[in-house]
Amino acid sequence: MPYAHADGVNLYYEDTGSGFPIVFVHEFAGDYRSWEPQIRFFARRYRCITFNARGYPPSDVPLDPGAYSQDQATDDVATVMQAVGITKAHIVGLSMGGFAALHFGLRYAEMAESITVAGAGYGARADQREQFESDSDALADEYERIGSEAMAEQYANGVYRLQFKAKDPRGWQQFKEMLAEHSATGSALTMRGVQKMRPSLWDLEDGLAAMAVPTLIVNGDEDDWCLDPGVFLKRTIPRAGLWVVPKTGHTINLEEPDLFNTGVAEFFAMVEAGRWAEKRFAPGASALLSGLGDNTESEA
Repeated sequence: MPYAHADGVNLYYEDTGSGFPIVFVHEFAGDYRSWEPQIRFFARRYRCITFNARGYPPSDVPLDPGAYSQDQATDDVATVMQAVGITKAHIVGLSMGGFAALHFGLRYAEMAESITVAGAGYGARADQREQFESDSDALADEYERIGSEAMAEQYANGVYRLQFKAKDPRGWQQFKEMLAEHSATGSALTMRGVQKMRPSLWDLEDGLAAMAVPTLIVNGDEDDWCLDPGVFLKRTIPRAGLWVVPKTGHTINLEEPDLFNTGVAEFFAMVEAGRWAEKRFAPGASALLSGLGDNTESEA
């Protein structure tokens, strides 16, 4: 098995296809296999790298809680890229992986051709922090108490996963079965160290406003916790676009794989053509008067 080595932690990865590279970063409830619909599509034209985060076998499950953090999760993306000899790539992340992709754009901008931030928002607002931290602890405790197989039955039936279940019962069943195979210890440590402790997106506002990496924000319109953060990111990141997928929950890439693939492919094409420009309007400009006479200059 191929592994990247991150300060004594072995990270399993898979490398498929050829061309300009894409690195896919999975969510808390997923793993490298969650990107299979994307690999089958994008590997026709791109080199696709998937990997398992620390805590997700066959990657190592370090037992030290200090081995899990948002910074470490971000550094692990760079470690995998270095292991396969990549200096720059499109970075695509969902949920926990979306946060890693966003932080990658902040900390490793020179290595990011673009970032796709899908389904990122849980616990992102300051007024949600207390509930999110409490929920994270409760979920981690439950993983340790009943194990991954029993947890999968409950977690896969969360309110923002039911859209997937209704649309694609077979796909949802496979998602649940793979979730049941995860390490309970790794999941608990990830929840406490990475999820619970990551900063609010609003705390990153200054850095996001200065980030020049082309960014696509993707949210399902029924994934309530992600909608306000998505709008905030769109308004803050200079080269951000926001795509809201209708009647869709949290697991966007599996729930609507064809839409996700074609939408992200179009984003890549725009970036590679140099056409994914910064926004061309000033916040607060008059919707009615900004194009009239002197108002254009004063408000542009």
